[in-house]
Amino acid sequence: MTITSRFVLGKPLSEVSTFGIGGPAKYYLEAHSVEDMSSALVYCRSENIPYFILGKGSNSLFDDRGFNGLVIANKISFCQYEGHEVYVGAGYSFSLLGVQTAKKGLSGLEFASGIPASVGGAVYMNAGANGKETGDVLTAVEYLTDEGELTSLKKEELEFSYRTSPFQKMKGIILAAKFSLNLFSEARKKQLEIVQYRMDTQPYSEKSAGCVFRNPNPEKAGMLIEQCGLKGFSIGGAEVSTMHANFIVNKNGATAKEVLDLACYVQDVVKQKTGICLDMEIRQIPYEISHV
Repeated sequence: MTITSRFVLGKPLSEVSTFGIGGPAKYYLEAHSVEDMSSALVYCRSENIPYFILGKGSNSLFDDRGFNGLVIANKISFCQYEGHEVYVGAGYSFSLLGVQTAKKGLSGLEFASGIPASVGGAVYMNAGANGKETGDVLTAVEYLTDEGELTSLKKEELEFSYRTSPFQKMKGIILAAKFSLNLFSEARKKQLEIVQYRMDTQPYSEKSAGCVFRNPNPEKAGMLIEQCGLKGFSIGGAEVSTMHANFIVNKNGATAKEVLDLACYVQDVVKQKTGICLDMEIRQIPYEISHV
């Protein structure tokens, strides 16, 4: 069976986005192995087709027109323990990993529980919460370059910063990651406290893509937006969450344009009232991109 025979035509990206927003992908593929990924890249290079790597569909806003290329859903999902180190596929649930490691009495990824990302997505965005970041406990990343070369990159070779990783400027696919953790008898208790706090303060029952804006250190974006009186403000079906102002929620069939219009309005008001510029954290995936 060729890789192209598994392509789904016109897959609605709203179905694979935590925002519930996005038009159809020209092609869509679920890749469950390195071979799947490699074959897909070979095809994209030979046919000059742009591609986008999808994790759990969080932290992303797809265009209302969809995506004019191949969306590859990373489903490489395995999890292996080697002492205090965990080796995990990029398609594995980051939140589940946080729960499972804490249950084993391993500390370092408690903050991951409740983050609706894949491991690959968390590494890509250097996802974080509660003062911790993915890069803090990462030791290595297995990567497939755009040219099809398999490589292993050590943490020492990579530079991470707030919501930023070197992979954001690289062409290729994160395949797996290794994390080094520590024994801690209170890991499970700490993880449960983090989850409860998030449930109490963030709109987990609603469609969103997580925090919309980066925190402009030392300020918190959510507090700035709330202070500007924007909680509950809406444009079309997009609304600034009444629970946490740094979330925009899809209340009633919101479009990508409505979300972006609302985000721009929030930025303008916050800049006017506080003098602080808020930078978008959510990735905007355009209809047309190029990997050439």
